[in-house]
Amino acid sequence: MAAARPDMPALKVPRGRTRSGAIDYLVLTFAELDAEVSAWGAKLARAGVRAGDRTLVLVKPGLPLIASIFALFRAGAVPVVIDPGMGLGNFLSCVARSRPRALVGVPFAQWSSHVFRGAFRTVEVRVPVPGSPTAELRHQEEPENSITHVAAPEDLAAILFTSGSTGAPKGVLYEHGMFEAQVRLIRSTYSIEPGEVDLPMLPIFALFNPALGMTTIVPEIDPRRPAEVDPAKIVQAINQEGVTNSFGSPTLWLRISDYCARHGTKLPTLRRVLSAGAPVPSALWSNAPAFLPNGFLHSPYGATEALPVATIRSDAVDPQSTRGACLGKPVDEVRVKIIALGETPIATLDQARELGPGEIGEIIVKGPVVTKNYDDQPAATAAAKIFDGGGIWHRMGDCGFRDEAGSLWFVGRKAERVKTESAVLFTEPCEQVFRQHPRVGRCALVGVGEPGRQIPALVVESESLGASDARQFAGELRALARQHPHTSAVSRFYFRPRFPVDVRHNAKIHRLALARWAAKAPGIEATP
Repeated sequence: MAAARPDMPALKVPRGRTRSGAIDYLVLTFAELDAEVSAWGAKLARAGVRAGDRTLVLVKPGLPLIASIFALFRAGAVPVVIDPGMGLGNFLSCVARSRPRALVGVPFAQWSSHVFRGAFRTVEVRVPVPGSPTAELRHQEEPENSITHVAAPEDLAAILFTSGSTGAPKGVLYEHGMFEAQVRLIRSTYSIEPGEVDLPMLPIFALFNPALGMTTIVPEIDPRRPAEVDPAKIVQAINQEGVTNSFGSPTLWLRISDYCARHGTKLPTLRRVLSAGAPVPSALWSNAPAFLPNGFLHSPYGATEALPVATIRSDAVDPQSTRGACLGKPVDEVRVKIIALGETPIATLDQARELGPGEIGEIIVKGPVVTKNYDDQPAATAAAKIFDGGGIWHRMGDCGFRDEAGSLWFVGRKAERVKTESAVLFTEPCEQVFRQHPRVGRCALVGVGEPGRQIPALVVESESLGASDARQFAGELRALARQHPHTSAVSRFYFRPRFPVDVRHNAKIHRLALARWAAKAPGIEATP
């Protein structure tokens, strides 16, 4: 892009407001961003970062993050990206397990590496990064020592950690060929063209934009607390900069759509909104045409280990469905199968039993974007991967089915299904029933007790309720439950003001944590 369109804006980082109230941006063209990457390459080389070095990146969203990671790619080093919001214990465990030789980090990260010496014991090289998201190097650093490493498709490119929403976070090994395939499939699936403008509300997604030829607008959002975003700032950025594409969790886009509805605001330049990380609620699907007059809401399906897998857009969704969340058709080059549920590793595909249309089982996927291994976790790799000749299928850990038209449906995480004495209940179809109640926003189906003898219960996110109001609310939910066979056994209800959710998307509900809470909390039994 620096060669083809040197003067096109590559990156805009907010740095305040003008007197008129417009957002003031630091703007870098593709030629300037390329020079910034070269300056970072020189800095890394002088610090002693070498090809193949695992390099922990702890940098705030903005120019230093994008430039340093591309410089690491150019040098043949391996960025290690860990979400610091996963909790200190998990974070330090991930650092220790990834064994980084180098650390590229802001002052607080550098300080932490000395305080928690055990986790950072393999770090030999420390590269300081300014805390400002607009800090530039290219005027201070000469690029004469910068080295360009030519990578093969099978070379290790990066280690990205999962969010750990249903277990311990795991390091996923990405090869350069997998990143190339992701760029190719994202471009073709969503018809993205060079010259578009993107506002990514998950920092790592900004790294795709230079390869896609899109201008990146860094959003005014705290990645540690994304759910607290001010939607007015996001709307202003979209309309001021003519944003055509944006990625964000359903939680964030629900806030933005509510803001647009309250203020009668539309986002006419947006061609597409990509919302993922959890099933998109029916309210957001229904609201999309109002704030996207010239575009569509899309929901890509995938995981850290395989992305993208499938996609669906708003004009193909039935918001009133209680079958689960329709994920649409698999993207090009990706194959999907549904296999019988099981808890043990499956070494080869011939050991799995494939299910037919309408049968619920575990979703497995194969294609050029499917990763092969977890980092230094052979047991986790064996549990998640199925070998098929020369290829690998990834077990998504999700339950779902294919319908007669070939569309893929999600019904819940395998680890979160509820096993009673007489049935197995899946979270998404059950929760869809209860979300029809006007007072229910987020809710979670959980199992109380031992699997196989669990009592199905519903936890509703609700502000404090009086005893009488809580009983009446529970009675109304019980009446809803009786209208559907798959929820008829749900008669126990809990209410709590806040749900534990993932930091990355603020959308994935930690249902296993809620189940442990419900086992000790007083619930309301609504009968009959």
